[in-house]
Amino acid sequence: MFEYKKLALAVSLVFVTTACTDAVSEQTTTPAETQASAAENNSQAVAQTESEKANQLFEDIFMENVMRSPMYQSYLGIKKDQDKWDDISDAAKQEELELQKKHLERVMAIDESKLNEQTKLSWMLMKQKLENEIADFKWRHHNYPVNQMFGLHSSVASLLINQHGISEVGDAEDYIARLNGLPALFDQLAENLKLRAEKGIIAPKFVYPYVISDSKNIITGAPFDDGEASALWADFNKKLDGLEIDDEQRSALVASAKQAMLESVKPAYESLIAAVKGIEKQATTKDGAWKFPDGEAFYNNALQRTTTTDLTAEEIHKIGLSEVERIHEEMRGIMKKVGFEGTLQEFFVHMRNNDDFVYESTEEGRKRYLDEAKAIIDDMRGRLDELFVNKPKAGLIVKAVEPFREKSAGKAFYQQPSMDGSRPGTYYANLYDMASMPTYQMEALAYHEGIPGHHMQIAIQQELEGIPKFRRFGRYTAYSEGWGLYTEKLPKEIGLYEDPYSDFGRLAMELWRAVRLVVDTGIHDKKWTREEGIDFYVTNTPNAKADAVKMVERHVVMPGQATAYKIGMLKIMELREKARTELGDKFDIREFHDVILGNGPVPLNILEQFVNDYISEKKNA
Repeated sequence: MFEYKKLALAVSLVFVTTACTDAVSEQTTTPAETQASAAENNSQAVAQTESEKANQLFEDIFMENVMRSPMYQSYLGIKKDQDKWDDISDAAKQEELELQKKHLERVMAIDESKLNEQTKLSWMLMKQKLENEIADFKWRHHNYPVNQMFGLHSSVASLLINQHGISEVGDAEDYIARLNGLPALFDQLAENLKLRAEKGIIAPKFVYPYVISDSKNIITGAPFDDGEASALWADFNKKLDGLEIDDEQRSALVASAKQAMLESVKPAYESLIAAVKGIEKQATTKDGAWKFPDGEAFYNNALQRTTTTDLTAEEIHKIGLSEVERIHEEMRGIMKKVGFEGTLQEFFVHMRNNDDFVYESTEEGRKRYLDEAKAIIDDMRGRLDELFVNKPKAGLIVKAVEPFREKSAGKAFYQQPSMDGSRPGTYYANLYDMASMPTYQMEALAYHEGIPGHHMQIAIQQELEGIPKFRRFGRYTAYSEGWGLYTEKLPKEIGLYEDPYSDFGRLAMELWRAVRLVVDTGIHDKKWTREEGIDFYVTNTPNAKADAVKMVERHVVMPGQATAYKIGMLKIMELREKARTELGDKFDIREFHDVILGNGPVPLNILEQFVNDYISEKKNA
């Protein structure tokens, strides 16, 4: 990793210089020089002590936050509070604010001048993180706690199924305790929805049918009715089957789980559905963040946090339009290569309606898609040495999104490994609508979510040594999603995307992210309607209209988030071109990627400084 290499180089140079000097002037060292040397050694010892003190503080802050969140503990593979849910009350948010202020005071008490380079970076990132969280407290209600993309209505079931393992009886008892804890959690959720409604922060009308449908899905099937086993019931019983326990103990656990589902889970969801339906009556069709109290200021702040830049909504909008035009031109080149005669828009229609690029919406078709996605990832895994110095230890699996949430979930996403690596990373492909997963996009999608995309970046990040956990498990969306989009293009440079249609798929996905810049700012800054956003996607991309609808609806409920991908990718490409131009024959793509990944996620301006330091070091080597 670049930062560690730089520190190691500095230490080794000091050692070599000292050793040579001692060999030459062993008999001529004066008392004054001895005192100066002792003072320097003492200073180094103080610096090390201050760095150790700072790193311990960073660990304490991270773990204090983790231990306040039983749900995040489960994502990290920590079992301490796995019988509980988070406290999501507004009172808990106030407590977190006071805690963040105390944490910032402790961070500011550290003497930055006495820190080594790596710890100084950690100090700066922690300071910025806390300052941003404190400043953003005023925007804590400017969101929709339940929507078609995420929310406790679906995430509690997802967590139990995907993160809450059962390897002993105590785990099963904790699972049941969580089932029984849902009424209290959903009461807090309903109160949060009511609080936002009182402030005029109400999701648009289109959101509610998704939330209600997903919620009903959780309580459909046995033991809630006479149908097939519900997702939770099937999960609990399957996990229980893996335990070596006697029949009496197993029967007792099954009975307790069934009781919890009927007396806690079902009433909790029914109560939540009623609360959501009540708020739905107040909903309008206004989509943009401009409708919020101080909506313009909120959105500008959201863009800054997401992109880690000072780009304005207008600047991002113009970048998007420029990138759309550039990618359209590249697509015309592929159109000629495959012999299509007509306009680009006609080619889009051809690709959109061509059944040759869509697998059947059957169990066999879905299995074929997953098998081929795995094969793409396995092939890329075998070529990583061409592009990377370091590779992750954690494994990667490919799964379809579970039926209970596939209707509303995104097209594809990645779930990080557990903290100890015992649970692999997961690339989820949403195969609910096979027409939205054309085979010509399969290659780029697998690279983005799997290898060399998010799995490389996030698994390596979690396995980094010598940096505090808040950086190993932290996120900067422009960095991580910029990397994901960059790695869609990267395989082309080693000869992949041999099929021109797959290369078109790569461009189609990059185009999709360029259009995001236009539409996100269009909706939230320029007051575009949902329909205007959908029309822009359909006119300018080959994707199905269903994709466009889902993406625009994502823009609406996650203001600014979708701008991170293209802004991050453009910065990484810009930095790589700068390094290649300035270093010439000394440029090594493997080293460049080590610079990008070797310190974990950082804001884009810090990433730029890393690359500048790398260029200077290589030039002076």
